[in-house]
Amino acid sequence: MKISILTATYDRAKMLKKLYESLIKNIKEKLEIEWLIMDDGSTDNTKHIVEQFKEENKIQIKYKKQENQGKMVAINNLVMDATGDVMIECDSDDYFIENAFSIIEEEFNKNKYRKDIYAICFLKYDLQNKNIGKEFKNKETTMFDLYFKEGENGEKSLVYFSNIRKKYRYKLENNERFGTEARLHHEMDLKYKIICCNKPIMVCEYQKDGYTKNIQKVFIENPQGYFEYFKEILQRNMNGVLFKKRLYTIKHYILFSVLAKRGMKLANVKNLLNKILIIFLYLPGFIKTKKFDKKYK
Repeated sequence: MKISILTATYDRAKMLKKLYESLIKNIKEKLEIEWLIMDDGSTDNTKHIVEQFKEENKIQIKYKKQENQGKMVAINNLVMDATGDVMIECDSDDYFIENAFSIIEEEFNKNKYRKDIYAICFLKYDLQNKNIGKEFKNKETTMFDLYFKEGENGEKSLVYFSNIRKKYRYKLENNERFGTEARLHHEMDLKYKIICCNKPIMVCEYQKDGYTKNIQKVFIENPQGYFEYFKEILQRNMNGVLFKKRLYTIKHYILFSVLAKRGMKLANVKNLLNKILIIFLYLPGFIKTKKFDKKYK
């Protein structure tokens, strides 16, 4: 079995060593590891640090550098270079627990002949070794159902089956640099499912300059992609979606329609309840978004 780890990095040279060391700790016989790094136009000594890793010759490392275009483009440019049976997107501020790849190998061997699965979904822990979000209720599900019907609200670690993942790319709108990963997952959900495993494989250390810590800035700078994401949700069959998730979707649909200066067509929205909620929430949502936009600028 071979595992491909994909990392997009920008000016995170100091963070890469912890991730690298976690990969070394996971080396085991009969298991190949390759680390694909896309340097997204870093201005620090990222290249020098990676060259030092490569000189140690402990794992296979492929390093590329592109002009700064954002994480999504960087990952898109790495996916086709991956040669592993599975691939994992790992941010530069994440790292693997010591037995992570043994856990991955065990679950992969159980499911490697399944044609209807695109990923195995594992838990992700924070620095206090606490689960980010909830444990899984179901063994098989989709990412949409997991978050919109089962009430999940935290980050998870996805190990993609490479032959499926290579069929899909992150979609970006109007030269924006970021969009939610969930848009990709929801597209894959239409044909495939995920297997859930209540074991952690990764630890997350959020940085001050990271996307999660600066979500309002991300929203303002990338409204087109987020608008498309929430529009696509409202075009789905939302039977079984939790009411709070329905409200969440509609509020954000209004938010990004205003930020992106895009009109909303009720004819494209499925479900009468959704249409009624949009009508009632649009004006207060419009006013609130305008205040938010003005405050940020």
